[in-house]
Amino acid sequence: MGRIVGGHAVVLGASMAGLLTARVLAESFERVTVIERDRLPTGVAQRRGVPQGHHIHALLARGAQVLDGLFPGLTAEIIASGAPTGDLLGGIRWFLSGHRIRQADIGQPVLFPSRPLLESGVRDRVRALPNVRVADGLDVVVPTTTADRRRVTGVRVRGADGHITVVDADLVVDATGRGSRTPLWLESWGYTRPRADKVHVGVCYTSRAYRLPPGALGSDALMLHSWHPGQPRGAGLVAQEGERYLATQVGMLGDQPPTELEGFLAFARSLPFDDIYTAIRDGEPLGKAATFQYPANVRHRYERLSRFPDGLFVLGDAVCGFNPIYGQGMTVAALQAAAFGDLLAAGRLPTSRRYFQAIAKVVDAPWEIATGSDLAFPEVTGRRTARTRMVNAYLPRLHAAAATDASLGAAFVRVTGLLAAPTSLLRPDRVLRVLLSRDSAASNGADAVVPPPVNLPADQAATPRGQRPAA
Repeated sequence: MGRIVGGHAVVLGASMAGLLTARVLAESFERVTVIERDRLPTGVAQRRGVPQGHHIHALLARGAQVLDGLFPGLTAEIIASGAPTGDLLGGIRWFLSGHRIRQADIGQPVLFPSRPLLESGVRDRVRALPNVRVADGLDVVVPTTTADRRRVTGVRVRGADGHITVVDADLVVDATGRGSRTPLWLESWGYTRPRADKVHVGVCYTSRAYRLPPGALGSDALMLHSWHPGQPRGAGLVAQEGERYLATQVGMLGDQPPTELEGFLAFARSLPFDDIYTAIRDGEPLGKAATFQYPANVRHRYERLSRFPDGLFVLGDAVCGFNPIYGQGMTVAALQAAAFGDLLAAGRLPTSRRYFQAIAKVVDAPWEIATGSDLAFPEVTGRRTARTRMVNAYLPRLHAAAATDASLGAAFVRVTGLLAAPTSLLRPDRVLRVLLSRDSAASNGADAVVPPPVNLPADQAATPRGQRPAA
């Protein structure tokens, strides 16, 4: 146990963000209660409150580092349960801006568990903590406050029988995701709602599980076909535990991948590269297709509020939700929980201003990556700074150059993997390599010849745990 700063903390939501927050709070509170609306499964299973659980997930290298710090050996257990893993560049077949990126082992692992498998592993670890209780089947009604509304003192919850009880707490953390009601609660208590920055993308996901021949992806763990302006479609195909494969197809700006089999295959065939279509064409579909709608990136600017009640914090998608195609959600939630833990290590609760400023620093880079990429599409409405326009003009040329220059591909995937800052792509030596690349200058579509994988030198080695990744 760490230094105790309070008696009882309550976490709203047993999402990945909520579970990781409970683990962090267990170091600083005598008791922690996680309140969840769903009836939670005892094993690996989909649940109603996680509709995105039917689709491809990735745990980036930074996220895995945080999870193993909180739960030593967890990622090894997940891999032993059948979750595939691969190198961030050498184990993923990337298709970006109409180019197949040259593969190379850069020493940065990425994990591709199903969401139910990963969530089950984390949930079991949290349930095993002696001072944590997970209370499921309870619906949050509203937090309780002092008479002057300056402090949150607990939460009212409703059971399946409709009976309402009050759970007293020294701290309440809202980790209820995109459906968070904290902005409404603030308004009802006389506070200002946080401004919500939105970038509407109109994304629809459709996923199917398949049984495919062994080695259907070759030596890769994942094929990832990203969208780009003029081509608002993307797809991924990943090996999963249980000897199955998961194909997720994505349409942007209202383009919806069909759920029926022939339409699903036709969607895959419409992509500029046929790797995913060829892999699933003769596969055996397992069960029905699942869909998931994601209308917009949303960021609630809590860090800009001048007043906020004591005893209440917000974390995870309840603060900021990203377009899922970039695979950042779980890793960013883990980084937010870790930042909260760092603040609590001082032995006292941080002020809301200090807390939300710390969370904003975690969110800034992934928000820039996700919204900047989405704003490359002229049809997406949003504020485009000169920097955004410059980067969106530069990235397709970098992708073209990365078709033959693995060092540029490594630089790009380290940014998407949250191992390096987006500004690292603008280092003078990298810009020069892009500008001098014949592939970049002559880029007009997909490459005719795919170069073989290579091994990069040791300067691309993994970032040691506990050290800030270098640009």
